[in-house]
Amino acid sequence: MARLQDDHTTVVERFHATSGRVTGWMTVAVAAVVVMAGLAYLDDGFPTWVIGAALLVGVLAWAAMLRPALWATGDHLVMRNLAETVHIRLAAVEEMAVRQVLAVRAADRRWVSTVVGRSWRKTITSRQAPGEATPHQDMPYADFVENRLYDLVDSARTAAGVRPGSPDQLALPDAVRREPAWLPLGLIAAAAVVLVVTLLV
Repeated sequence: MARLQDDHTTVVERFHATSGRVTGWMTVAVAAVVVMAGLAYLDDGFPTWVIGAALLVGVLAWAAMLRPALWATGDHLVMRNLAETVHIRLAAVEEMAVRQVLAVRAADRRWVSTVVGRSWRKTITSRQAPGEATPHQDMPYADFVENRLYDLVDSARTAAGVRPGSPDQLALPDAVRREPAWLPLGLIAAAAVVLVVTLLV
């Protein structure tokens, strides 16, 4: 269990990605090689639009595959996605399940994280009811995350004195807080502008 600090809030547990990271790093690496090679051979006629396209692909791969993260604090489940970071109050979680992605229902909306998920086959064959097992490190990681999150949500509901789907739960203040991810959005916009400029040159 990690003991970290994030925005002056203690992280109770940080969950690692179950897929996509290797592909993401490979895509970023290939894009970086193409950009550097293009700049090195620009005077030899290397197409500038290829540099712009590689830059955009690399930024998108970082933002979509490497940037997303998932962690829990004492009060919130935090989903960092491509375009925003969503803070969901644990006591306000109405439903939750790990399928091909993690889906959480809170504040009468569905929130999704691609960090943790099961393959399509495992999603179909999984028969364990959410929260029925005690989390332990030897179980499949997606099962561990799902059960661990259910433990955290149940503890938060008990502390807040609410039941799932009850009027008291729906009336909890600040159930969901969203923060736009200006850095990746800005980098994507800048890379797109570079691509357009290289196509027009």
